[in-house]
Amino acid sequence: MTDAAREQAARQGMRLTLYGIFGSAVLATIKIISGVVGNSYALIADGVESLTDILSSFVVWGSLRIAAIPPDENHPFGHGRAESLGALAVALALLAAAVTIALQSVREIVVPHHAPAPFTLVVLVLVVVFKELLYRRFRATGEKIGSRAVQSDAWHHRSDALTSAAAFVGISIALIAGKGYESADDWAALVACGVIGWNGVRLLRAALDDVMDAAPPPEDEQRIRRVASEVEGVHAIEKCRIRRTGLTQYVEIHVEVNGDLTVRAGHEIGHRVKDALLASDVRIQDVTVHIEPAGHGAA
Repeated sequence: MTDAAREQAARQGMRLTLYGIFGSAVLATIKIISGVVGNSYALIADGVESLTDILSSFVVWGSLRIAAIPPDENHPFGHGRAESLGALAVALALLAAAVTIALQSVREIVVPHHAPAPFTLVVLVLVVVFKELLYRRFRATGEKIGSRAVQSDAWHHRSDALTSAAAFVGISIALIAGKGYESADDWAALVACGVIGWNGVRLLRAALDDVMDAAPPPEDEQRIRRVASEVEGVHAIEKCRIRRTGLTQYVEIHVEVNGDLTVRAGHEIGHRVKDALLASDVRIQDVTVHIEPAGHGAA
């Protein structure tokens, strides 16, 4: 993956993140005002959660901007780790939001209050539709550019849609069932917190794996081995180590060639392997190729 391609991918993620920040700001304002006027704590909590979306989106935007900076003397492997750290921060923010909303929901369940106003249902429907569309857009873009941070931010928007959907169900129950069911929207918000928390843990584990240089999925290594083994002169692949750095990956691969070749010939095969991997559809920043005589691994 070239520096230009990496920068373009980062800019695409940054541009989408700014759209998400604007959308979350508008929705947060609408939900908090509607919650106060309509007597729905679930809607107010939902609005507060949207405010955390704004903060996390700024973190994603900043991490992508840093990750796009080319390698320099002090950072020879680039600045891609910033993207992984951004994903880590967003995952932690998601968990914090789940815990905060859960605690507030429990408090509202214990303290009796009036039933929410019917118009809050209309607000929630609009919020669910808009946030679900944002989630799908962010998830697709995150997968396209290979950004953990953007994918984590996608789940911030999905969590917003989930809490809004839960609030819709709860408020509907409170309005239909009448007296004694005023806290139904709070119970619904509490259930949604469980879903949000579970996804926060899942995203946190993925971000930690990147920071700790965890091995990629087996299919990723198989693709790299297949591309390298198809290069003329390569007898076998002995080792293949891959580590993710932000939007791209670094590969260290040991290829076996005819042991009777000259150093120059082996060097040329190594270059062809590197060129083939960089030209493949796998997101690779750089490749280190080690040349070994055929049969070396078996020996």
